[in-house]
Amino acid sequence: MEKLIITAAICGAEVTKEHNPAIPYTVEEIVREAKSAYEAGASIIHLHVREDDGTPTQCKDRFKVCIDAIKAECPDVIVQPSTGGAAWMTAEERAQPVELAPEMATLDCGTLNFGGSEIFVNTEDMIKQFGSMMMEKNVKPELECFDKSMIDMAVRLKKKGFIKKPAHFSFVMGVNGGIGGSLRDFLFMRNSLPSDATYSVAGIGRHEFPLATAAIIDGGHVRVGFEDNIYLERGVLAKSNGELVEKVVRIAKELGREVATPAEAREILGL
Repeated sequence: MEKLIITAAICGAEVTKEHNPAIPYTVEEIVREAKSAYEAGASIIHLHVREDDGTPTQCKDRFKVCIDAIKAECPDVIVQPSTGGAAWMTAEERAQPVELAPEMATLDCGTLNFGGSEIFVNTEDMIKQFGSMMMEKNVKPELECFDKSMIDMAVRLKKKGFIKKPAHFSFVMGVNGGIGGSLRDFLFMRNSLPSDATYSVAGIGRHEFPLATAAIIDGGHVRVGFEDNIYLERGVLAKSNGELVEKVVRIAKELGREVATPAEAREILGL
């Protein structure tokens, strides 16, 4: 079976130090968390950035400072900026990190009700725009899908030439407004993929480790981290992203699945 790629989503745009004091805001804190995840076994750092007070930003200059600082400590890690940003940001704001031509970046494949009055807007034209930018900059998109319809959208736009092949999907499961986090839901998403695609699973909250286990068994890949879940187990806050990665590594070892290095991840993903 293919080796397991572990992605660490180290901070996100929504969680704060009030939720968990270890959530990183500053460049130094982001590097600390990226390094903890990398040393534990993560090949990919999924990156949102913040201002020092914790305010989410998509400023490409802030991304560059953070990426350069992470690479100084972890030279071979894959840094995957988010183009999701935060729900209130414009498409132009969100697309800024693609201008840095990273190896990978996320590409959200549909609109989602995030709860209350928040709507995370990703129109078809936005998806085409982001996909075309990534192809122009030779950036591999990770196709973030919060529901099965988003897989269908990505497949259709890939056929039309807006998304680079072969496709790599990320199932984000258990988000309010999106698909649930049950094994039934996982199998529905998994069985909806093109035969040549790779995929990773990000389970939100209590769904993180059950879905990670399902993906490990199935031959898929896994995302964990503070963006998705702040607990090591029920009622126990994780002290670092590295602790969450370590738990996935332990599960993989018990199930006989080897963990990929960054170089092996690049080969699997065709970077």
